[in-house]
Amino acid sequence: MVYSARTLALLLAASIAMVTSLFLSLIESVDQQALVVAAVISFSASYLLVFVVLEFLVFREINKIYKMMEKLRKKELSNISKQKSGALNPLQKINDEIFSFATLKQKEIDELKKLEAFRKEFIADVSHELKTPIFAAQGFVHTLLDGAVNDKNVRNKFLKKAAKSLDGLDILVQDLLTLSQIETGDIKMRFEHIDLYKLSAEVVDQFEEKAEKKNIKLKLLGDHQKISVYADWQRISQVMTNLISNAINYTPEDGEVTITFDVGKKNVVTLISDTGAGIPEQHINRIFERFYRVDKSRSREKGGTGLGLAIVKHILEGHNSKAEVESKEGKGSVFSFKLPRSRHDSSESDEP
Repeated sequence: MVYSARTLALLLAASIAMVTSLFLSLIESVDQQALVVAAVISFSASYLLVFVVLEFLVFREINKIYKMMEKLRKKELSNISKQKSGALNPLQKINDEIFSFATLKQKEIDELKKLEAFRKEFIADVSHELKTPIFAAQGFVHTLLDGAVNDKNVRNKFLKKAAKSLDGLDILVQDLLTLSQIETGDIKMRFEHIDLYKLSAEVVDQFEEKAEKKNIKLKLLGDHQKISVYADWQRISQVMTNLISNAINYTPEDGEVTITFDVGKKNVVTLISDTGAGIPEQHINRIFERFYRVDKSRSREKGGTGLGLAIVKHILEGHNSKAEVESKEGKGSVFSFKLPRSRHDSSESDEP
């Protein structure tokens, strides 16, 4: 037993015997020998009575509760330190354990409420994002079915628009699957020594036409030097694609998007800067959330699924890194992330 009924019974019996002796000592006719006999009888009777009461009516039930709490501790309270209490207060430990258990459960309830709110918000966001391209494609197809299909020019125009909406839907679904697979660990990072400059150049080539249409200067600085880092080529390519795409989307005509590298002894920092509208300070901490948009109406006009930065966040976390953002309204934004240099390459530079 954690708390001894015998110990408590001895203390109580001794107290009762002492009180009995003191009371009898006040009677003149009671001699010393009688006091001793009375004290022994009082102690023995009290001890037996208190022990039986405590052992069979109190401590057995208390110890049953202790055993139950120990089982709970092993299963659910393992992260809570054991509570200490005095031997004369056997209920204190139970009170402490129940309080700890209630506190832990309240935290779990609060977390579940947050997850439920997040789930509802996520479902609402997904539903909203999915219905936009679906309704658009439906509208074009139904218009064709209502007779417009007979006009060749109208037919081709509407089929292209329907195809564009369905392409957008496919991109959204692919982004959702990618994000889900990264979060659940189904997508494993394949680390190798890669040329970050070459990777960036390939991504920039993909966006040159898009930048030209908006008369945006898309610059990759670095003098064609090899920048060797240890990372997953495909996933970092995805990071660069999302960040450069966002920079072009949110940079007005005649603006500028620049990719630069800060090469140190151990790490390489990649910076993607733009001359766009910038991000208000109160939104910066939330832009990497799924479907979060600073200006929902303007964001949808510029395209995108609302998942690009969330994917960037998770990919970089898989590289033990994170995306940093510096932005000023009206002056543009700078997104950056750090990757470790390859060991065989880190000694080639004396950069700090």
